[in-house]
Amino acid sequence: MPIIAGELTMQALVVDISAPAGLRPAEVEDPVPAPDEALVAVRAVSLNFGDVNSVKAGLFEPGAVPGYEAAGIVEVEARDGSGPPRGARVATFGLDGAWATRRAVPVRELAVVPAGVELGAASTLPAAGVSALRAVRRLGPIVGRRVLITGASGGVGRYAVQLATMGGAEVIAAVGSEARGEGLADLGAAEVVVGIKRIAGPVHGVLETVGGQVLADAFAVLADGGSLQSIGCASGEPTTFEPLATVSDPHRVLETFMAGAAMGEDTRYLAALLAAGRLRPQVGWRGGWDRFAEAIEALCGRRVAGKAVLDVAAD
Repeated sequence: MPIIAGELTMQALVVDISAPAGLRPAEVEDPVPAPDEALVAVRAVSLNFGDVNSVKAGLFEPGAVPGYEAAGIVEVEARDGSGPPRGARVATFGLDGAWATRRAVPVRELAVVPAGVELGAASTLPAAGVSALRAVRRLGPIVGRRVLITGASGGVGRYAVQLATMGGAEVIAAVGSEARGEGLADLGAAEVVVGIKRIAGPVHGVLETVGGQVLADAFAVLADGGSLQSIGCASGEPTTFEPLATVSDPHRVLETFMAGAAMGEDTRYLAALLAAGRLRPQVGWRGGWDRFAEAIEALCGRRVAGKAVLDVAAD
């Protein structure tokens, strides 16, 4: 299809601070792909605390289209020939633009979805799945070692439990309530605990997604030579450490974690694990994208186990 700059043919959720959840449906211009970008017809989007909170924090201009993760079908292949052909099913990542019926995506940020993997499930991989994968890698060798995952019932947490278990770790999944811990043992967690205080003994690695006091408590149980990856701050609360807690032992590492860019190859790997049945998709809420405000409320209210996915109707 020809892409004409300025043509208003695409439906999207755009930023409007006066609207529910800070978003409203609107008709906007079609994206115009760069030579190394594919134009993707979006069929499902996955919500994250990061993109939702960016809207709430006013990090987008009014009328902007937010969203990290989406899956769909290549409508126009990259002009430089570097990407998949028209009709390919793909999962995509970007810092904005996902919550729309079309999205222009650099080839390095997309992955072909294998047959048998549903697009809604695939939409949860590029941000949440890849963040979990790369954070687990940052811990180094984990075979036979104890690894603590906080916020384990969330989108990143549930993938991290599976991937760390796959890597040979003895996984301790920390959650905020017993109800939030349901299903984590089935994903491979050796132990499911409510809060950090109930953990006995040191752990080799921590994947920390909650922030606030949980971050300080998690660092306190880190073993000599261990690593804590601070992935997020779902609590929205500041962290206070005891005096000298972070400098008294140089053999413990506290790092801020960023997933980075070029998500395509790791997304492809995770999609292959889904296709093989070795990784289980974590969709805890799903509905049409006209229910975006409901989905965001459920996600932010901690009523979603895993990811919230919106199905996008074709134009």
